[in-house]
Amino acid sequence: MTPPQEPGPPTSLRQRIEMAEAHPREFIPVRIAILTVSDTRTRENDVSGDTLEARVREAGHHIADRTIVADDKGRIVDQLIVWIADPEIDVIISTGGTGLTGRDVTPEAFRSVFDKEIDGFSAVFHRISYDKIGTSTIQSRACAGVAKGTYLFALPGSPGAVRDGWDGILKAQLDYRHKPCNFIEIMPRLEEHLRRK
Repeated sequence: MTPPQEPGPPTSLRQRIEMAEAHPREFIPVRIAILTVSDTRTRENDVSGDTLEARVREAGHHIADRTIVADDKGRIVDQLIVWIADPEIDVIISTGGTGLTGRDVTPEAFRSVFDKEIDGFSAVFHRISYDKIGTSTIQSRACAGVAKGTYLFALPGSPGAVRDGWDGILKAQLDYRHKPCNFIEIMPRLEEHLRRK
């Protein structure tokens, strides 16, 4: 007679959070996809993407995927839709395409897939950026939102802006231990409206 199988480790983020709520807060790694938006960058010279990936890994999270797409709204949206539909991706962070030039269309692409926008992200990003580059921060259109239970964050394309966004906001907000609140603890409730009858 075969002994009963032990249940495996929880796989979904929701299961991991539910288990963590029964114990003192412990770090819960999330699965992050990194998108570089650029007409000129390659994996060999994507300094901002490398900076972001290094910080994500250093914080203890997992890189679920990483790619580069051109400054084209349709291509950006297509990539976002694929990742939003992937249950193995919890968070999407992009770098690039948030400026004011004609080719900068990342915010438009992101906002076209948002269910809700996280307005405070842009406000806090600009506050942090202002301390570093002064009024030049107004040329950035960094934004964030939620789409079908996935968090999306669009950062500017410079390594300094990536550091500002990650170090100043995302590192803490993507850490379940951060108090008084963080993005991870509310993640299981992002789609609760779909469960209502």
